[in-house]
Formats: sequence, C-alpha cells, structure tokens
Amino acid sequence: MIVDFHVHCFPDDLAKRAIPKLEEAAGMTASFDGTLQGLKYSMREAGINFSVIQPIATKPSQTRTINDWSSAIQNNSIMNNSVKNNTTQECILHDDTVKDEQIVAFGSIHPDYGDWKDELKRIRDLGLRGIKYHPDYQSFFVDEERMLPVYDEIFNLGLILLFHAGVDIGLTGPDHCTPRRLLSILKSCSGGKIIAAHMGGFRYWDDVLKYLLGEDIYFDTSYGIGWMSGMQAKSIISKHGYQKILFATDTPWSCQKEEVERLKKLGLEEDVERAIFGGNARRLLSI
Repeated sequence: MIVDFHVHCFPDDLAKRAIPKLEEAAGMTASFDGTLQGLKYSMREAGINFSVIQPIATKPSQTRTINDWSSAIQNNSIMNNSVKNNTTQECILHDDTVKDEQIVAFGSIHPDYGDWKDELKRIRDLGLRGIKYHPDYQSFFVDEERMLPVYDEIFNLGLILLFHAGVDIGLTGPDHCTPRRLLSILKSCSGGKIIAAHMGGFRYWDDVLKYLLGEDIYFDTSYGIGWMSGMQAKSIISKHGYQKILFATDTPWSCQKEEVERLKKLGLEEDVERAIFGGNARRLLSI
C-alpha cells in the first residue's frame, strides 16, 4: 500500500493555463498535464494507491472554491468509512479490494480570509483531512502572531496542518517557512499534527538537523530524497524517527514512479520502508 502524501492537480480548464506558467517560473517540466485524470494515470504507472491533494489558495477569494473542488474530487466513500468504522476500513485495505487509484484531499485557507473560523469548520464537515499552507505563495511568515489562533482552531477540529517548508525554486524569496520558524510554532502550539514538506525544509537540511530532529512534527519526502545524498536522507530518517516520515512526491513537479524507486534505493529495512510508503500515512489519515 503506497500513499503519496503531497501531490497537485487542477480542474481541467485551469490546468491548461497553470501548468505552463508554473513550468516557466520554476524552469522545469511537469511530469503530467496537471489534471485529475493525468494524476490517476501517473499513480497507476507508479503503483500508488492513494494520493493526497494539497491545494493552495493564493487569494482570499479562492478559498471556498478550492475547498468545494477538493471535496468533489475526494473519494468520500472511502474517507467516510475510515471515520465511521476504522475497523471495517482496515479490513477493506488489507484484503486488497481497493483496486482503483484513490484521492484524499486537503483544503486550503488564505491567511487573509476573513471568515476563517467558519470556513475551517466547513472544511472539516466536507470531509477534508487537513489544511495546506504555502507561506511563500500566500505571503506570510509561518510564525506570525496572527496565525497562532488559526492553527489552534485547526488542531481543535482534528485537522492536519501541512506547510511548504524551505526554498521554493519558482520564487526568489524571502523564505517564509524555515525550520527555525517551524520550531517556534511547535513551542507555541501543542497537541496538533504538523507536517513540514520537503524533508523539513527544502535546501535547509542543516537547519532541519539543528532545529527539528526529534520534535513532534512529521516530514514528507517530496523534493527531499532526490536532492540530498542517500546517507543524508537515511541519517534524517533514523535520527528523526521513521514513524514521522511520509512518502511524498510533489508531483507533477517530480515523477511519482521515479520517486518510488528513489526511496527503494535507500536500502531501508523492510518495516521502515513499509511504514514510510504507507503505514505512517494511513495511521495519520485514519484509513
């Protein structure tokens, strides 16, 4: 069972416009066309069972529309079963009756969206599993005082919080979510489930070692293991604890099939690899 915890896709008409612009900004080529159909084909090629959509509201006005779309594309029958009857869902997954590519979705809420408390409740009621923030695209520093009540409400609602962390290669900076700033959040907010994408902070891995190892925070592997040495990746996994590492690709900005092979090539112990590929994510998502 493989869960890709960090993927992106767009409504078909938006994908046609968004993907070329993002490719130009980042100086790279997407691995598929950015549509939901393209994502499912990529999953099939890579042997990935679940992908977790991580949308970003770059304007306050996009918030509700994005969350409605996330709810519409999520496989709500699978996710609702996992909430209502976790034992049954475990049986479904273990007897391998889930054949098709399944979509789980997070919501997004812009930091300047006025009615954020009601929208967070609506996100929860829509069945979405968490909130994705990209502080660089959304122009806020992750440890701003005004955000702390928002994070607390996210945790009170039982939602997961995922941050883009570190450098974004499509932008010039400043970097709004660094390991040091994430540590500040961990000291201010407790009891919540937080994920730092890109192995804790893209191109900030020395600071990840300094500030975040062993803390109560998950790392996803997207734009991580492909950009560091195998020794460095294994060191972070070992010292942080493999139970807090989630397989992720950031597709279409990497190839899912290639990322699966990259993780396998690390030569991790079988139980560690199994946990990172899907066990940790299934526990976190209650599927």
